[in-house]
Amino acid sequence: MAMTKAELVEDVARAAELTKKDAERLVEIVFESIIETLNQGEKIELRGFGSFRVRERGARRGRNPKTGDPVNIPAKRVPYFKPGKELKELINEETAPAPAPSTESPAVTSGSDETNSTPPGF
Repeated sequence: MAMTKAELVEDVARAAELTKKDAERLVEIVFESIIETLNQGEKIELRGFGSFRVRERGARRGRNPKTGDPVNIPAKRVPYFKPGKELKELINEETAPAPAPSTESPAVTSGSDETNSTPPGF
């Protein structure tokens, strides 16, 4: 499930002890600032988080998937986000803490591992 803008506003309001109205305006200002900066062709670097930039996609020939007819696709600019090293590390740290390496030798364990076991009869 994805976080919605409304949920982001609620989190900001709670964390910064702001009213929802003030938090919503704050979130809007941040989004508007990012959009305006990208529209000016500038890159945004947020240390420890990542960077936003615009990439140019050239014009190309494509096909209409319904009819198969050739279609000209115009050049366009697309936003691109590249996560920073710290963000990548924090995401991996939060979602899947790695178990401590075992000092014991690998041995057959009792019980079943449902994700890697083969059903009986196969």
